[in-house]
Amino acid sequence: MGVGDAGDRVMARRPARNRAPSTLPPISFELISTDEALRDVVAELTGQPSYALDTEFHREKTYYPRVALVQIAWPGERLVLIDPLAVDIAPLAAALDGDGLAVLHASDQDLEVLDLTCHTIPRRLFDTQIAAGFLGMATPSLTSVYEREIGIRLPKADRLTDWLRRPLTDDQLQYAASDVAYLLEVHDRLAAQLDERGRLQWALDECEHARARQRNQRDPNDAWRRIKEARSLRGTARSVARAVAGWRERRAAELDLPVRYIMPDLAIVSIAQRPPKTIKALKEIRGLDDRHLKPDIAQRLLDAITAAQEEEPPVNDDGPPPELDRELRPAVTLVSAWVSQLARDLEIDTALLATRADIEALLRRDADARLSTGWRAELVGEPIRNLVSGEAALAFAGGGHLTLEKRSGVPLSPAMQDPPATDG
Repeated sequence: MGVGDAGDRVMARRPARNRAPSTLPPISFELISTDEALRDVVAELTGQPSYALDTEFHREKTYYPRVALVQIAWPGERLVLIDPLAVDIAPLAAALDGDGLAVLHASDQDLEVLDLTCHTIPRRLFDTQIAAGFLGMATPSLTSVYEREIGIRLPKADRLTDWLRRPLTDDQLQYAASDVAYLLEVHDRLAAQLDERGRLQWALDECEHARARQRNQRDPNDAWRRIKEARSLRGTARSVARAVAGWRERRAAELDLPVRYIMPDLAIVSIAQRPPKTIKALKEIRGLDDRHLKPDIAQRLLDAITAAQEEEPPVNDDGPPPELDRELRPAVTLVSAWVSQLARDLEIDTALLATRADIEALLRRDADARLSTGWRAELVGEPIRNLVSGEAALAFAGGGHLTLEKRSGVPLSPAMQDPPATDG
């Protein structure tokens, strides 16, 4: 249908769940490309109880993600596509800071984009990917959730599409609109199922954890930790790696270019292992050439390398966690098998329930172990503690299932014996 007047918007009929997926009908939307139109959108959106949001962006050739489109839908059959190349989207902050519930799918990178462009993120978040994980879907795509919940098949995405091109094609606009057209209905369906199973608060807590996670705070002094080969360096070599990686990070941010455009990882490690003393020697480093090092830039980098050799090497506190006690190591594999089965029986994404790292953190008694608090502590943490303390044992049950039992033979985990029913 393309772009239509506000009074002409008629959203497509929404099919019932569990039907065979149907092709998505044309979606009506309004393209926002003026400051006045955006102000009207913000004014209306700010009073909404909920809204669906998505972004399209590129970051292949830049240090910071460059937003190309913002899609928002809210009750009352409103759907807008905001063009950030034509209008400053910073005023959206007023709506994001409001009381409305923002519904997104796989929200992490979208939140990063909003934080950069609007200097804020939604105060309340419902991530449909996280929510679906508490109903048995393992890190599902938006397409999978749409098909399962409302029986609609999204148009196939072209992963190479250029969202910064103008004008955008009708296919691009329809694809972008489809990402949010039914997201509020998906939220309602997922929330109802979670509430019925007593898991809604679990999902909301996980969404808040995702929302509150820090973003856009990459400390240049920590950039060396993201280079695998640099983490194994020692002494002066590590100091130089930290200095050069930090220099590269700051330079990339300054020019808004990917760090690999400034200098490859290989060059950083090579410099750290054999620090050059002259610009000529610097340019002979494998992976570097005149494209990377103009004369003034080369001297600044050489100065950083020289200064780093007089510094104390950084502590590599990003290394592997302390090893488990030898006596507990066999328990990890066994408990992991039980957790995987529990996740299947309860229809919860295993990554949400407990990862192997979570199990090891619990057994090490880490202060921030995820299985020590909240719903995970009761469902998984306490049974594991009972197992390793000798108060319980794992045994094979009918059908090859593992069951966690007290020494007396009384099942320790009732949920394992009678998993909640599903609604299909």
